[in-house]
Amino acid sequence: MQPIYLDYNATTPVAPEVLEAMLPYFSEKFGNAASVTHPYGWVGKNAVEQATKQVANTIGCEEQQLVFTSGSTEAINLAIKGVWNLYSPRKGKHIVTCQTEHKAVLDTCAYLEKYHEANITYLSVDANGLINLDELKNAITEETILVSIMHSNNETGVIQPIAKIAEIVHEKESIFMSDCTQSLGKIPLNVDELGIDLCCVSAHKCYGPKGVGALFYRRRNPRVALQAQIHGGGHQNQLRSGTLPVPNIVGFGKAAELANKQQEQYFLKTLELRDYLESELKQQFGAIVMGEEANRLPNTSNIHFPNKDAAKLIEITNGAIAVSTGSACTSANLKASHVLKAMGFDVENGYSSIRFSLGAPTTKAEIEQTIKVLKERL
Repeated sequence: MQPIYLDYNATTPVAPEVLEAMLPYFSEKFGNAASVTHPYGWVGKNAVEQATKQVANTIGCEEQQLVFTSGSTEAINLAIKGVWNLYSPRKGKHIVTCQTEHKAVLDTCAYLEKYHEANITYLSVDANGLINLDELKNAITEETILVSIMHSNNETGVIQPIAKIAEIVHEKESIFMSDCTQSLGKIPLNVDELGIDLCCVSAHKCYGPKGVGALFYRRRNPRVALQAQIHGGGHQNQLRSGTLPVPNIVGFGKAAELANKQQEQYFLKTLELRDYLESELKQQFGAIVMGEEANRLPNTSNIHFPNKDAAKLIEITNGAIAVSTGSACTSANLKASHVLKAMGFDVENGYSSIRFSLGAPTTKAEIEQTIKVLKERL
């Protein structure tokens, strides 16, 4: 039997409607979208334009403000390094981010620190994983070129007050970036309403294919300039060269369209199941929910089991439940979560917490079976 899958923050299955939309572009509609001199290329180009509209509609931006990438990690690298290369020579070498960011942000900042003498401020968080807005205000200087704070945390689901953060950043005349990878399709995401200047999203977190993501970059009020990180052909307004993966982009567009339509239903369903799971685990094991008092994604629950080892917990449930100890991007190296450490939990607690992330296919029966397995094996 397949284990119950509760690791949807790591990745999601491709929705049937998405796969159906993609398949023709692997075969009869195989044209290169950049080949604009014949009908094969026109078909690909039109498909990319349609998908661009679908993604843009889902995050509330204009089509010309999107760049397709291989995923959020590349989008984050393009955003941070692209801003750094253009703004650091004339404004300053200061970037503000947060200790609980995804490793794609933290490792990119560490690279700039090591090789380009960047000055990075890493904001702390409270026990619920939220930054202090006064600390943010005090951290931004005249040399701050970028502030990067993620919308929702991939390990805990904690949602930062993004609109308030954007207001502070813009008052200080800096650029505001937000990693919105986990938010797309789960909660409302409108870059204009939130005041985001650079926004990273990825298809495989919302029932689209792996290998495609997008970067939103604001082109007015304020206009954000970026320097390309991949060269060779000048595709996508000179910002990201390379042959466009038309099937993946089509899939991303369809997934974004579906997410837009089904978001309310998804929210209510996963929230009800998540709350039930948390209530039962607290009652049965004295479990502690990380960031419980904060606004969180409806599908995400990071649960600490006192006096239990997370690796052993996962080993015990192996074959029955598919869960993780944190980000899939760091699961190859089992170490205490940097997110939980930043929230004030000691190393031992960091090793005894499991992330349960629910998805659209998750059922009440699966949650009940999960609880039953944990009761039997712990």
